Amino acid sequence: MNDPYQILGISKNASASEIKSAYRKLAKKLHPDVNPGRKDIEQRFKDVTAAYDFLSDPAKRAQYDRGEIDADGQPRVFRGKNPFEGGFRSSRSNFGTDGDAFSSFGSMGDIFAEFMGAGAGGRGTRRQPGSGGVRGSDVTYKTTVSFIEACLGGKKRLTLMNDKTIEITIPAGIEDGHKLRLKEQGLAGMGGAAGDAIINIHVEPHPLFTRKNKDIYLELPISLPEAVLGAKITIPTLGGHVAVTIPKGANGGASLRLKGKGVAARPAGDMFVKLKIILPHPLSADLSAFIETWAKKNAYNPRKKSEFET
Repeated sequence: MNDPYQILGISKNASASEIKSAYRKLAKKLHPDVNPGRKDIEQRFKDVTAAYDFLSDPAKRAQYDRGEIDADGQPRVFRGKNPFEGGFRSSRSNFGTDGDAFSSFGSMGDIFAEFMGAGAGGRGTRRQPGSGGVRGSDVTYKTTVSFIEACLGGKKRLTLMNDKTIEITIPAGIEDGHKLRLKEQGLAGMGGAAGDAIINIHVEPHPLFTRKNKDIYLELPISLPEAVLGAKITIPTLGGHVAVTIPKGANGGASLRLKGKGVAARPAGDMFVKLKIILPHPLSADLSAFIETWAKKNAYNPRKKSEFET
């Protein structure tokens, strides 16, 4: 791979956010889905992704900037009179003549070990426990699921930075802001395991339903005749439409409880349907006249013996 900074079009002192911003801009422009059949563009997309993967790993980036590894992550082999030229500062007097320049430092294997942080005074790279390798960095993604998917669970396809598409399981009951961890789906390690993919979940709001823990709430508009006379009507639930019975003389604000119709957890939550009486608009003259006549003969105060009375 060529210089990753040049591939992304950024300076060597670019911040992590600037690196991510440059990658996203290029990836959006070069993605194979946007350029079908363009092999040249596809290769550039792969180069951009590889450059981002490389510079997103703080350990690799630091080693590259110090000249210890090349853009492919391989230790640099130094040539010439000074084996540390460009990577380390050294004094010629410490190493004797050109022919035995390595003699006072050790074998070539020791030098490579120093490059990888394996010798005394290592560079602080992240090691894979028990393997001697460096574990890859975690990568964070964000995916959006519908309100119903979050309540009932399901499957979701996700495209990773390496253009690999995987199917993830959305567990029933997941909430907005929760995270899923996919083992070893992050950046590749250097002799160690890959990092993880961290999936941030965003749950879209629903136009009808709200949620509290495992229970679902729905406000149901009903007509004046349905409230007075009762009715059997069809309403939406998470799993589809069901029929419910509105009892005679139903009051606005009263709730119907549908057991097991909430979040599909174990045990499942319930669904609460709050009744809301809606008068016709515009109010007809005959209905107004009827209510006026009826009220004169059947006066009642719904606020009696309540906090509304003074």
